[in-house]
Amino acid sequence: MEVYEFLQKCSLPYEAKVTHAKQRAREFFDRCDGKVFVSVGGLDSITLTYFVREFVNGDIPAVSVSSLEDKTVQDVHRLIPNMIILKPEKSKVEVIREYGYPVISKDKASKIKLLQNPTEKNTTVRHAIITGETGALGGYKTIATGSRMRLPQKWLDLFGGPANEQYGTNYQTAPFRVSDDCCYHMKEKPCDRYSRETGSYPYMGLMASEGGQRQKALVKNGCNYYGKTVTRSCPFAIFSRQDILRLALDLKVPVPAIYGEIARQPDGSLETTKAKRTGCTMCGFGIHIEKRPHRFDRLRHTNPKEWRFWMYDMGWGKVLDYIGVGWEDEIETQGELLIDWNEFYKNTTNPPSQKAPVLIGADGPETEYYKRGVL
Repeated sequence: MEVYEFLQKCSLPYEAKVTHAKQRAREFFDRCDGKVFVSVGGLDSITLTYFVREFVNGDIPAVSVSSLEDKTVQDVHRLIPNMIILKPEKSKVEVIREYGYPVISKDKASKIKLLQNPTEKNTTVRHAIITGETGALGGYKTIATGSRMRLPQKWLDLFGGPANEQYGTNYQTAPFRVSDDCCYHMKEKPCDRYSRETGSYPYMGLMASEGGQRQKALVKNGCNYYGKTVTRSCPFAIFSRQDILRLALDLKVPVPAIYGEIARQPDGSLETTKAKRTGCTMCGFGIHIEKRPHRFDRLRHTNPKEWRFWMYDMGWGKVLDYIGVGWEDEIETQGELLIDWNEFYKNTTNPPSQKAPVLIGADGPETEYYKRGVL
């Protein structure tokens, strides 16, 4: 899809975007002969589950590595009929101990990981990360000609230390490792395995408006993509946050308590009263740009035991200190939004399943994290 065409669709009115999403979702269902599932995490993909079951087929399975999500998101997952819960390939603790902390963003964490793990094979890429000079494969770009490979100065100052000897710089060396591998091991691999074993393909609740790598991939490949190794559908690719929140209201989607509720703001826009986005409870991507109370402040309020485990036992507090994010001083958060789900489901066409969710995945070694009863 051409970039201008994709951007043009992003500017369509809400009703036209919903119609477009229905068409893409049905097209994907038909082309895959109905062998599809929804990859479910937070509010966006929960909304997608209700959407495809309402407008495509009511029996489409919902699949999630639910244990990675906030407890209130897990509560909603348990209420979704035909929900298949996968186990992560590795625990959260194992991923941090083996690979490092997911902090700043996926793109920047990937670059920092390369700086911290220099090899002959990644010499050229590390040079681009330090200088912005891309070489032949990158079109010989520099910062002056639009190169985006260089790590921003703020992060070079904190994480560029491993390159000091080579470049004569005086950057700091972080006392911890950084990695972007968490999602791959904990979420992507289990979902890929499920896809292969069942011969089915995922609907995903990704939107280009989220920016970053997701935006690049969606603009390049469009809503539906049928590749040699990847086949997936993102019906909401052209949606804005306002579109997804409005659709969630229209479909009467249950909103996990971590988000608060979807409320109309003084300017007429829709917004969740608590968290704007959620993810794995130990994820630090984007934490540096969140206002307090941030995600870890809210975790302290909703699950003090888990908060203490991550902040002190697993060292997240030291990581946040290093990048300049406050966490140890207690910040007042709003009270929990309590929802009477039985009352909610009196007015919905999707009652909770009477069967327990299906749990798929080989039992891994018990970790200290689970022994402590944190989750």
